[in-house]
Amino acid sequence: MEERIVVHSPTGAYEILIGAGLLRQIGQRADEWGLHGQVVVTTDDIVRDLWAKPILAQLPQGRAALIPHGEQHKTLKTVSALYDQWIALGADRQTTILALGGGVVGDTAGFAAATYMRGLRLVQAPTTLLAMVDSSVGGKVGVDLPQGKNLVGAFKQPALVLIDTDALATLPPVQWRMGMAEVIKHGLLADPELLHPSLRAPERAVELVRRAVQVKVNIVEQDPYEQNIRAYLNLGHTFAHAIEQVSGYAWLHGEAVAVGLLAAAKLSARLGLCDEALADEISVILAELGLPLSLGGLEAEALYAAMATDKKWVSGRSRFVLLDGPQRPRLVEGVPRSDVLAVLEALR
Repeated sequence: MEERIVVHSPTGAYEILIGAGLLRQIGQRADEWGLHGQVVVTTDDIVRDLWAKPILAQLPQGRAALIPHGEQHKTLKTVSALYDQWIALGADRQTTILALGGGVVGDTAGFAAATYMRGLRLVQAPTTLLAMVDSSVGGKVGVDLPQGKNLVGAFKQPALVLIDTDALATLPPVQWRMGMAEVIKHGLLADPELLHPSLRAPERAVELVRRAVQVKVNIVEQDPYEQNIRAYLNLGHTFAHAIEQVSGYAWLHGEAVAVGLLAAAKLSARLGLCDEALADEISVILAELGLPLSLGGLEAEALYAAMATDKKWVSGRSRFVLLDGPQRPRLVEGVPRSDVLAVLEALR
């Protein structure tokens, strides 16, 4: 039996279903889930063979559209190519886009769905832990520009989110670690249980995902358009996005988030907001998960320069999500450049 979470958004409520075997039930539950008409399963070339082919076999009017795998392809060029494929498939305003894959697929297909013919019905079907607990929920979609991550985007609420935890068994270990970085972020924001190793057992996957998703839902329902507290979900991400950009996306998102969480804790302690022990505790958790604890030599000045395009900064004024302690996030503006650089240098 799946878990159900109802999300209330400005454009109406939608359900998040979490359970094992959901993607294998698409054919028998197509009417229930609004997948009885034309469905364009939009995925990447890795997920296609694992999940898209079995899903298409269940949908008589199902068609496939492909994007390349990897963050470097989360671009307007890829969106344009998707439009071309959807036009060739005869997609119209009655078509449902099923975004099947990790965060890049969900963000890119979601943005294309928000803008093609001024909006198509979107169902998110995340297949990575990171996408399950973060990017598939909350209605933010978008792509990157050379100047920074997610600088072009939209708010597009899905009609439904299908989280099949069986997909976790197909993930390589590195992708599990990437998702756990976001889980730890949610634990630091609001749910200390997510920081405990006991929840990481495979048999507790549904509970792990449900708890992490609930943290995000609780926040986005209060602030759907990121006017205030939704920015808390970017804990560690100002650092992380700069790491990704400066590395030419050689760093995976979860790796960058891990170091970003540690940097945020160290900056919080440096500013006197929390005890230095918090950063030590985060280091232990990240090390247990096999996540990085340093910047690997990336230049502090280059990282700070990359932060200048962060969406949370206002009129060139720095804005960071920091911690007064566990489960006590706050937004801090005007953090001195010297303090940020000092933290970055300490993490090199």
